[in-house]
Amino acid sequence: GLGGAALSLSGGAFLGALAAFALVLALSRASASHHDNAQVILAGIAGSQLFNALTAFLITKSATAEQARGILFWLLGNLSGVRWPAVTLAVPVAVLGLLVCLGHRRALDAFTFGADSAASLGVPVRRTQLLLISCAALVTAVMVSIVGAIGFVGLVIPHALRLLLGPGHSRLVPASALGGALFLIVADILSRTLIGGQVIPVGVVTALIGAPLFALILVSRRGRP
Repeated sequence: GLGGAALSLSGGAFLGALAAFALVLALSRASASHHDNAQVILAGIAGSQLFNALTAFLITKSATAEQARGILFWLLGNLSGVRWPAVTLAVPVAVLGLLVCLGHRRALDAFTFGADSAASLGVPVRRTQLLLISCAALVTAVMVSIVGAIGFVGLVIPHALRLLLGPGHSRLVPASALGGALFLIVADILSRTLIGGQVIPVGVVTALIGAPLFALILVSRRGRP
């Protein structure tokens, strides 16, 4: 109900995503005494649990049964409500994020061997990490504000393509963008056709496909550096 007349669901999701990013960044910087990506992951897990709990509390306290159903459906991802005005917002942000990542492809190649190795090669680790994580967070915030939280696309597709194309980010970054888009289109088609007369949240389909694929990727990478 806070500013409900001026703040839409998408606007609230965007501001919430930025708040979550700020919290994760603050936790990772406060707890890390050196360039350790594990600190960012742990801070992300803590932030995710906190904001998930806050979201569940707000839905339980404030929403009616019908509103709660709609919000939960949106949280699992839904492309059916997307219209062309949303595309005019999503495309420039996606292109900007892609260009930023391509512009730092050499730094990303150096990070393949770890932050310490990247620093020894002259990469400004802190500045580059802050820029790339900020870019990823902003792109994610915009996309989630439009379609909801659709998981496993960014988690599975880049790792799967890395096995096929190798670690070079000059090819991996654009291939991941294209592969993620195609994967989401296929998942959206399946979400509309698997059950006649009913639309499944896209996030459910991507999780059902992505979780087994991610497990296979983990197994296939066993023993690799």
